[in-house]
Amino acid sequence: MTHDLVTDLRPLLNAEACAEAPAAGAEPGDLEQAVWLRLLERLDAEDPPSDPQEWLRRAVRSEARRTRRTSRLEQPYAVEPVDDDRRGPEQLALAAARGRALREAVRRLPGRCPRLMEALLSPEDLTYQEIAGELGISQGSLGPERSRCLGCLRRLLTPEVAAR
Repeated sequence: MTHDLVTDLRPLLNAEACAEAPAAGAEPGDLEQAVWLRLLERLDAEDPPSDPQEWLRRAVRSEARRTRRTSRLEQPYAVEPVDDDRRGPEQLALAAARGRALREAVRRLPGRCPRLMEALLSPEDLTYQEIAGELGISQGSLGPERSRCLGCLRRLLTPEVAAR
């Protein structure tokens, strides 16, 4: 019985939902889904509607009104919560601790690595040419030197990261 009712009502529900959806600011599929749910709840609780087609038309209009009311009450966020750049005290403390750990590890690096890494991490955003001039080395050797220093830094930080 339920299968026949669903099969018989499907084209009518689709047409009614497509007709009501634009005015409700909803997708036709959303209205259809809500009405199917209401029908199944009704079938679960009591007998099928005496006039299924009329019941379905009223149910679609009712869902469309409910959707309009809900959309009027909903207010969009001014800024998406996930895009909120403001960080709380916890995030600031963790970032500061990571920064301190990184600076301590950089200071323990061998040779010219501490000066090179400080220059690379500088907030002034120095170019390779400026860094090479500051350190008194050729610009061509800066890349390989940077790679060696980063390798050393990785080896220094690995035990600290693993210990946490």
